[in-house]
Amino acid sequence: MNITIKEALKRAFDGEAKAVLRLKVYAEKADKEGYPQIGRLFRVIAASEAIHGTRALKLLREIRSTEENLAASFESEESVAQVAYSEFIKKAQEAGDKTAALYFTHSRDVEETHARLYKDALNAMASDHETLYYICDLCGYVAEGGVPDACPVCGAPQQRFFEFDDTSCR
Repeated sequence: MNITIKEALKRAFDGEAKAVLRLKVYAEKADKEGYPQIGRLFRVIAASEAIHGTRALKLLREIRSTEENLAASFESEESVAQVAYSEFIKKAQEAGDKTAALYFTHSRDVEETHARLYKDALNAMASDHETLYYICDLCGYVAEGGVPDACPVCGAPQQRFFEFDDTSCR
């Protein structure tokens, strides 16, 4: 593939992926402010942007076998946790921004959990075991099989966890 086209597809994917998340957050805000139709508009455009991002990713030929995708995801999470977030934490601490430092610390710790989940999945690929997942709505920590008494990353009480329903992510 032509390097110029490959770079353009990467930029398109990055932009579309960011738009999906941004629009979902905007939809949540619109809903909270009493504008359900605008929230719905944000969500439908997010779904459309997800189609654009998926097409760009497929054209980049970066989707491999499930085992390769798990391995790549594991490596990415480890790198983000060990390198990027550690650097972000240091910068926030140097700037004296405790809120940002806490956010980066929580994110790093959750990314490490994601890496472990990917590694566990790689090791259990042949298993038909189905796991229920619960997510802390404060920091994003993912618990397997049940809700902890408190979030091990941010300390949020178990009431802050919700059961993950993957049908809402398709």
